[in-house]
Amino acid sequence: MFADRETVRQHAHLVDNYAFNDNELEGDLPTMVEMLYLRRGLSQAGGKLPLFDMDGQDVAEGIVRRCLARGWAEPWFNNPLKPDWLVCKLTPAGRRLAEAS
Repeated sequence: MFADRETVRQHAHLVDNYAFNDNELEGDLPTMVEMLYLRRGLSQAGGKLPLFDMDGQDVAEGIVRRCLARGWAEPWFNNPLKPDWLVCKLTPAGRRLAEAS
């Protein structure tokens, strides 16, 4: 299979700036649960992040808040029926992180 050279260059350029094996970044790396949460947004329109886990339970608010605080997710819109729900989507940094591994 042949890859488009421009696409490969763009993808390589995006990854170059993010050394995931750098010890300084260790505190900024997501936990396994956070990574699974972020990856689920890759398959959704607009990068929408799930409200519920794979077992149908609410995603823990702490996971969502940590992803928001680190810039991997951002609020998308307020749900008028459930104002306490955090409806979020991936940021470009969150998308790069979820796609990187």
